[in-house]
Amino acid sequence: MRTMGTMPSGLSDSHIEVQALAREFAAAEIAPHAADWNARKHVPVDLLRRMGEIGLLAPTIPEQYGGPGLDATSLCLVVEEVARADAGTAVAIAVQAGLVASPLLRAGTDAQREQWLPRLATGEVLGCYALTEPDAGSDTAALRTRAVPDGDGWRITGAKQWISNGALAGVFVIFARTGGEGAGGISAFITRAGDGLAVGREIPKLGLHTSSTVELAFDDMPVAAGCMLGPEGEGLKLALATLDGGRITVAAQACGIAQAAIDLAVSYASARNAFGGPIARFQGVQFPIADVAAELEAARLLTLHAAALRDAGKPHGAAGAKAKLVASAVAVKAADVAVQTLGGYGYSGEYDAERLYRDAKITEIYEGTSQIQRLVIARDLFGDAAR
Repeated sequence: MRTMGTMPSGLSDSHIEVQALAREFAAAEIAPHAADWNARKHVPVDLLRRMGEIGLLAPTIPEQYGGPGLDATSLCLVVEEVARADAGTAVAIAVQAGLVASPLLRAGTDAQREQWLPRLATGEVLGCYALTEPDAGSDTAALRTRAVPDGDGWRITGAKQWISNGALAGVFVIFARTGGEGAGGISAFITRAGDGLAVGREIPKLGLHTSSTVELAFDDMPVAAGCMLGPEGEGLKLALATLDGGRITVAAQACGIAQAAIDLAVSYASARNAFGGPIARFQGVQFPIADVAAELEAARLLTLHAAALRDAGKPHGAAGAKAKLVASAVAVKAADVAVQTLGGYGYSGEYDAERLYRDAKITEIYEGTSQIQRLVIARDLFGDAAR
């Protein structure tokens, strides 16, 4: 049983059409294979390219660069529907559109956009966003990867960690220190792989087994002239602005996981008979599911509100933080409710509940932990008094 949830008001006909396309594609092409792909830790690259062909891999890339030219709201709708079928597959969309195409559109030169955006739109190349380091996660200003001038170009040395799509990427958005310590010394680059790049092991993860996550090591990797993304020293500003939008996408992913958990719990409780009838007739079963269904609607509305602010060109950092904070908590809670509803079956690999349980947790961690979201919200409320 796949429940639909309440359709938020304010969605345009275009939004509803792209949501329907994503829902149909995910139900037909992803959901039937998700359990097998996760069990084998298989990243469905061919499927990602098919998504590119129909405009679902990077929906926000403008038409002039070969993309559908859709808005942030559409991106959220696509990510939620794909995450509902498989959260790991949704990561590729969030990275391609939110972490690679977005900073390229924000800060790229015409030449950089023309070189990469058409290929990102179709899935000809996949991209990755290399910001996090072993000693610089939430404290992004502490990153140590360094870029030094080399003729007209640069050479990059350092290490990155937890890089989604890193093993598959044909283009890399890399943040490196070109100046002194602190935020002002960081610049961004967009480049293909070069000599001196080593792609490390796949990092074993609790969930998201259909997503590639690796370490990257740069040993004097050459970067050609014209690959700096935005002005020198403005890299951290670009990184944080990118994450402001990325948090909205993660919130949408969390909503998809929560919706899948509710779907499963409702279906199982309606079919499972005990004590003379379906367990769905017991309030002890009904009420936890009802609670998370209500909380999911709130999370979805927060997510779409933040996306609408982004689409309108208005400040959306705090709104995105609120959406991610609430939606990630709902995803974790809904997955827990699904496991509890299914009982022993919820703990086994025979049903999707345990996968949803494992996948949900990351939404409270990446692109800013829940603690960081609270910090963003608090600073919006208190201003300088919170610093």
